[in-house]
Amino acid sequence: MTNRVEIIDVNASNVSETGFFCFMSKRKSEGFRRKLDWVSARFDEGMRIKMLKLPERGFIEYLPGEYAWRPVNAKGFMFIHCLWVVGRSKGKGFGAMLLDECVRDAKRAGLAGVAMVTSEGTWLAGKRLLLKLGFEAVAEAPPSFNLVVKKFKSSPSPSFPKDWEARAKRFGKGLTVLRSDQCPYLEDATATLLEAAAEKGIKSRVIEIKTATEAQSLSPSPYGVFNVVLDGRFLSYRYLLKEEFFQLLERR
Repeated sequence: MTNRVEIIDVNASNVSETGFFCFMSKRKSEGFRRKLDWVSARFDEGMRIKMLKLPERGFIEYLPGEYAWRPVNAKGFMFIHCLWVVGRSKGKGFGAMLLDECVRDAKRAGLAGVAMVTSEGTWLAGKRLLLKLGFEAVAEAPPSFNLVVKKFKSSPSPSFPKDWEARAKRFGKGLTVLRSDQCPYLEDATATLLEAAAEKGIKSRVIEIKTATEAQSLSPSPYGVFNVVLDGRFLSYRYLLKEEFFQLLERR
């Protein structure tokens, strides 16, 4: 049974005070500042963030599908960027509670349903909870992604593009890091990769993803907001430590 807990509705009027869950103890960091600016620009697009009140720890971030920072066709659906419940708050039903908040908002807005990109790897929620709560998997993409959907009415399902390899090839030789400000961890993730590439003598560059349209059209994986491409081939969508990056180089 879900424990009773207050849910904080993060919005333009209180986000500077409440934060957005991640990096709560690092408010002076560049990652936090960039995420705060990014969040503040998304509220006019209909983005919502709901957080569990401390001492419970979890949140959900979602917005209308046409503004999704993932390469999906999800217009007419509410789209979830992040769903995260951590530490001792796991196993108490809070994930389902946060999803219910999103479903209710989507229904109030008259949308066709709710969609989310999941991953059986790391850095994104897996699909198990969503399938248990009435979502269905409608598309897959390498290396470990699923597009899951809960429909309220009859309409075409959201979809992934099909040109992942072609997208990666566009970036040519060397290391390309595509990053946005959607996640505050990406500041450190990008710096770590650039340092690792320099140690190996690999030419590198960073492409800043500034809009949802760019995330949808440029990303070589469904993650959208952070991708690593090496010599025109997709390498990773998640934060890599130097040692992990070096291991991936050896496997290639």
